[in-house]
Amino acid sequence: MSGQSGRSKKGRSKLARRRMGAVPPQGFAGAAEPLDQTGLTAVTESLGVGAAEVWAVLTVETRGFGFLPDRRPAILFERHIFSRETAGRFDAQAPDISSRQAGGYGGLGAAQYARLERAMALDRTAALRSASWGTGQLMGFNAAEAGFIDVEDMVAQMVASEKAQLAGMAKWVLSVGLHLALRAHDWAGFARGYNGPAYAQNRYDVRLAGAYAKLAAGPLPDLTVRAAQAYLTYLGHDPGPVDGLMGRLTRSALGEFQAARGLPVSDNVDAALLTTLRASTLPD
Repeated sequence: MSGQSGRSKKGRSKLARRRMGAVPPQGFAGAAEPLDQTGLTAVTESLGVGAAEVWAVLTVETRGFGFLPDRRPAILFERHIFSRETAGRFDAQAPDISSRQAGGYGGLGAAQYARLERAMALDRTAALRSASWGTGQLMGFNAAEAGFIDVEDMVAQMVASEKAQLAGMAKWVLSVGLHLALRAHDWAGFARGYNGPAYAQNRYDVRLAGAYAKLAAGPLPDLTVRAAQAYLTYLGHDPGPVDGLMGRLTRSALGEFQAARGLPVSDNVDAALLTTLRASTLPD
């Protein structure tokens, strides 16, 4: 309970086990497991919505996939949050990563990690809390409300899997009551709570409504195809967007992978092929 001042031995041991998996000071590339049906179903049931509503949010936040090709979680570092978290101590010396003014994001992908790591050198915890993480772009400062021990635990789990990324997002949505707006397809209300009062500047509500309309009409992402696309991306093949749709680029990337390993060339992604793809991404 939140009012207790100590932890039981069982609680301490659980914390210690999770701490052993904490992310090192740099790196952030881990298992990067793509979302599976179990993870998606758990979230749709907890929020009381369909898959199309969930995919609409993910499509707008990260184009639907929570990892970069190098297996690091997708992030966006927010300099105004870092300034707030550190009481402006670094605003003068590093205004590009610490400022009361939002913006100044620079490039995406690796460029965001360069900014994050500079901030971590100044204040590690504040830096992690000042980035949005994973497929739902959950802010680090929301770690506790999202069901994590702290931001270190949140990041470690988000490095491991999209299932953890999505579960954390869903818990935070429930904690602030935004599941009600999502159920009602109140896109302006959801965007206001999820993206902030300036949501209209980036047309978050319009983009959410558009994404939902497209997804509701179908098809929805095929999680097996989507996982194959993720593994192909990690392996340096280009399947196009990780969207769960079997298109020309995905067929080509699958063929490259299969031919290189002496496998029959086919665009049928079954459990055996998915296991082979996953195993190929693991360290020797």
